[in-house]
Amino acid sequence: MSSEPPQQHIRRHVAAALAEDIGSGDVTAALIDPAVRVTASIISREAAVLCGRAWADEVFRQLDPGVRIEWHIQDGEKIPAKTIICELEGPARAILSGERTALNYLQCLSGTATLAQQYTEAISGT
Repeated sequence: MSSEPPQQHIRRHVAAALAEDIGSGDVTAALIDPAVRVTASIISREAAVLCGRAWADEVFRQLDPGVRIEWHIQDGEKIPAKTIICELEGPARAILSGERTALNYLQCLSGTATLAQQYTEAISGT
């Protein structure tokens, strides 16, 4: 078990994920004018329990602290399908470069949380 603080652990793992995902740069994002700003939404495709906000936040913090994320759902909350989880606003390059890594964290951690809740509900009252 690691003795490092949780935020440091998240920071280290996100840095490794970004290094693996985009390496020395995102050639697709490099095609976009660095001055372009965009808005984007992350929307659930199916019902789930949200988990992974800290990891998604850290992805964009490391790429560009100018990316603003407005979360509509808290970690641990059940969300129905087709729910807007959060909205992002900021430099297009950073949002494009980070979206795959952030979504990977949210999908994996939310999937784990959703399954854990299903098991908890299945044994409740036993």
